[in-house]
Amino acid sequence: MQYGLLAIAILLILLLVGICFVLLRKIRNIHDELDALEQSIEQQAKSLSRRLDNYLTGSIQMGEELHNLRQQVAPLPEKLMQMEQRDPSSLSFIEAARLVSLGATTEDLQQACGLSHAEAELLKRMHQKNC
Repeated sequence: MQYGLLAIAILLILLLVGICFVLLRKIRNIHDELDALEQSIEQQAKSLSRRLDNYLTGSIQMGEELHNLRQQVAPLPEKLMQMEQRDPSSLSFIEAARLVSLGATTEDLQQACGLSHAEAELLKRMHQKNC
């Protein structure tokens, strides 16, 4: 009877050891999957970080270029006023050039800017050659 109980105890122990090995193998598989996921997440984070750095660099460069453009454009209104004050007759030619770029006809230029027909025609032809 004691041998029977001993045999059952040994079988139970072997069964428990077998279950432990199966569970240990599953734990290792889960651990390997977790490592693979961690590597994938790390690669994606690095990729996103690089992309963000590129966007930030581009934004900074655009900001610097915008700042430079503002500095270049800022004095233009004052320069235009100085030009207009130096030679009031040149104002009509400046306005005429702007109107030609907007598609004004020769007659429009004559009426709006007080140009002669020849002057208006010359401006119109010069604009057509430049375009």
